[in-house]
Amino acid sequence: MNSSKKVAALRGLMKTAGIAAYYIPSSDPHQSEYVPACWERRQWISGFTGSAGDVLIGRKKAGLWTDGRYFLQAETQLKDSGIELFRSGEPGVPTLDAFVAKTLQAGESIGFDPAVVPRQRVMALTRALEGTGVNIKALPGNLVDAIWNERPSASGEVIKALPVKFAGENVGAKLKRLRKRLSEASADALIVSTLDSIAWLFNIRGQDVSYNPVAIAYAIVERKRATLFVDQEKVTPALRKHFGTHVTVAAYEDFEPALKQLGSKGSRVWVDPATLNSWALECLEGSGLVEAANPIEVMKARKNAVELEGIRNAHERDGIAMAKFLHWLDEEVGRGAVTEISAATQLEQFRAEGDHFRGLSFPTISGYAHHGAIIHYSVDEASNIALRPKGLYLVDSGAQYLDGTTDITRTISLGDRATKEQRDRFTRVLKGHIGLATAKFPAGSTGARLDSFARRALWDVGLDYGHGTGHGVGAYLNVHEGPQSISHARGLGFPLEVGNIQSNEPGYYEPGKFGIRIENLVEVVRDEKLSSETREFLRLHTLTLAPIDKRLIELSLLSPSERAWLDAYHQRVRKTIGPHLSAKVRTWLRAATSPL
Repeated sequence: MNSSKKVAALRGLMKTAGIAAYYIPSSDPHQSEYVPACWERRQWISGFTGSAGDVLIGRKKAGLWTDGRYFLQAETQLKDSGIELFRSGEPGVPTLDAFVAKTLQAGESIGFDPAVVPRQRVMALTRALEGTGVNIKALPGNLVDAIWNERPSASGEVIKALPVKFAGENVGAKLKRLRKRLSEASADALIVSTLDSIAWLFNIRGQDVSYNPVAIAYAIVERKRATLFVDQEKVTPALRKHFGTHVTVAAYEDFEPALKQLGSKGSRVWVDPATLNSWALECLEGSGLVEAANPIEVMKARKNAVELEGIRNAHERDGIAMAKFLHWLDEEVGRGAVTEISAATQLEQFRAEGDHFRGLSFPTISGYAHHGAIIHYSVDEASNIALRPKGLYLVDSGAQYLDGTTDITRTISLGDRATKEQRDRFTRVLKGHIGLATAKFPAGSTGARLDSFARRALWDVGLDYGHGTGHGVGAYLNVHEGPQSISHARGLGFPLEVGNIQSNEPGYYEPGKFGIRIENLVEVVRDEKLSSETREFLRLHTLTLAPIDKRLIELSLLSPSERAWLDAYHQRVRKTIGPHLSAKVRTWLRAATSPL
């Protein structure tokens, strides 16, 4: 079925269920950003493959709400689907909730699957519909599943332990720290539903979600017991030995009765209303709830010394791969053999040569010319084009290594000298990148305070970009990690802390022409020069090691201090990764990183 036929079939089920609209979020029961294939319901019904976006199917109208990263992509993928694109955050565009309030009549209902919608989201929708007479109806099961005849099965891959030499802390020590938090909150138990939190807490890694080394599971941590609810066929004797006496393994289906038992005992249970789904909260009826952010998120984001050392090592190997790739690109483009797909494949092959490589951390964004303006462009056989010796090429990519996760974007000039407009925009993005990379800020600052550092040079000429400037990154975990971020819209209330890993990725996009983004990962560190006994200051240490294309720089726009930063960065890149390259690539790197 095409999307329009799928929507028609769903409307038939909606009529039987007595609802006027059905809400299909992009998330799964664990509120994952990237979901297993078996739970890609929003993608299946709409054809839209972006990682963020919600669909609403009404009796006559259907819509997809997504953010600025995906506007161009969604326009293309929703064509002929009968689903209208709503550009979230744009002037005059109603939110999904406001649209429901305006279009449904009193007495009508919007339905949803409580297993994939968290409590916080339900409460927000409830508030939006107050006084309208529109009802919210949790339905058993998922209506999309009822019409998805060839739905993929869940992964059956076994789960592996992550050795302490990479994790830096054993399971017992992590549980002890977490239980201290439980005690401080006077809670008897914590419900853990996010997959990366579970992977971090129990030092396990799985293969249930593409690019994210996690396993589908729930967990309950009590004062004296921790239980992992998972498909037990994925649990090997070696993994049970890894858990020892710290973790009890139960079937994934046993999570429901375990929740109900907590409710029947009247236990005081810590839940995160932003991530725990409504169905699970219904199962906890009778419990006293402590509603607060999942404490594991902050613990996980504050990397320990072993994790940080591993991340730095991973970035050295990643830098070596990037140097080989950029050199290869300079040599091969123009011979007529390089396409967006073949370039992405070659970069992955270079990465695979490095120690501890475990795959990519997300699908490579390989966008030439106008495709670079699609912020999260996903190349396929239909869209694949050849790279020619002119224009700009944007490649945003990353890898999973046993000791770290990487994410880097480079914008590259191919062949002919870039246009004046391209050099101006690239240099303004670079100025923003340097502005954030050199920022110093008092401890307790959130990323929202830093976001503007990266935008000023663009704002000076009336330009901007439609995404946040930075996101958290895991340690051999999800490439997008909370709770901190460098953004005006996300991570609010969570200050940046020593040990956090964030991205620094300002950009500029000219639809139909080109895209520019410069991304490095950075580590939050203490600024020893500015800190005192009474006040601590922080700064950002750049981890990523790869040349920034000097051919795209308009030197007259850079200040002396900005030139000095880039020269020092390039010197560090050259000294760190140069010795590990062949003579030919090393010669290329010497030129690519020579002083301005």
